[in-house]
Amino acid sequence: MAAKKDMRRLDLAIPYIDPPKTKDETDMTGTMSSTLPMAAMFTRNRMIGWVSFVFALQSWLGETPDQKETASTPGYMSVMMSLMALVVTYFPIFMPPTPAGGGAATTPTPSP
Repeated sequence: MAAKKDMRRLDLAIPYIDPPKTKDETDMTGTMSSTLPMAAMFTRNRMIGWVSFVFALQSWLGETPDQKETASTPGYMSVMMSLMALVVTYFPIFMPPTPAGGGAATTPTPSP
């Protein structure tokens, strides 16, 4: 019976305290929300465009007052860039590209 007794001492337990964040710590979501729209525009990949929009929206809504003061680009600007990336990726649907060769006919016209 004595072997099953809890031998831990609660007065010696030290609670965990999260270390404070430093101001020079990099913000990965901010980096992703600013670089993903460019990747979507270069590759014209719609999935990357939507992911960039979600990342930008999350980083804008999750901004702390310290990030607002120290950030070089405001959060709404990254959302606007991601929306521009979506416009660029969906642009060929509404305005299809012209054929190569300056629009000249590829088949010869029949002679009379």
